[in-house]
Amino acid sequence: MKSTFKVALLQMDLVLGNPEANRQKALQMTKDLLKSEEQLDVLLLPELWDTAYDLPRLQEIADKDGETAKAFLSERAKELQSYVVGGSIAELNGENIYNSTFVFNRQGEQISSYQKAHLFKLMNEHVYMQAGDQKGLFQLDGQTVGTVICYDIRFPEWLRAHALEGAKAMFICAEWPHPRLAHWRNLLITRAIENQMYVIACNRVGTDEKSRFCGHSMVIDPWGEVIAEAEEEETILTATIDLDLVKKVRSKIPVFSDRRPNIYRIT
Repeated sequence: MKSTFKVALLQMDLVLGNPEANRQKALQMTKDLLKSEEQLDVLLLPELWDTAYDLPRLQEIADKDGETAKAFLSERAKELQSYVVGGSIAELNGENIYNSTFVFNRQGEQISSYQKAHLFKLMNEHVYMQAGDQKGLFQLDGQTVGTVICYDIRFPEWLRAHALEGAKAMFICAEWPHPRLAHWRNLLITRAIENQMYVIACNRVGTDEKSRFCGHSMVIDPWGEVIAEAEEEETILTATIDLDLVKKVRSKIPVFSDRRPNIYRIT
């Protein structure tokens, strides 16, 4: 079974409320990746990379059933011959809008989707969006991994639920702003340590009408070591992960077998 994967994170600046401009930016960045001689395994985009946080206009600009984004991301997967974890987009599904991630395999086939489970009231997500309630697990060349979105990382039980179902890595997309950069870094590192998994997290950069976004996309190994980190400019961050390390770390410190869920009484 394949264990090593080359990952690339598109740390993008976004144009508020302009899906076409943002698609063109993502297209140009993936074309830059195609110039590389090294085979990519996974491409990860940031949260709401199509519309950014133009929440009041989502009924007008959200992607109906995600069809435009799905076609775009499928083509990128086929071009790169890599998996694409499509960040997230504003998906209009019936009368509801979801913050949705779509995952594609190397052949451009959709293999998974995830809808953000925890909506961020500080940015009024709950006013404009509906929350999902399903895990973001999928198979990466036979390895179980998962994906969640931004505010989800503040809920350790949610990522632990993915780990308990075998996830060896979590792919996380975000639009995480200043002044909470320390929270971003510390939460991601903690999630990696406590679940003994890789954390691959792509944040956006730039500004909108209300916020400045802090970048610092990161790749963190199961020991909590940061193996790659961007700064605050637009860039493509790359790293190689080895999922065999997860098994070694989990056998060294057997957190999962030492759990006592009967005494936790979490409600």
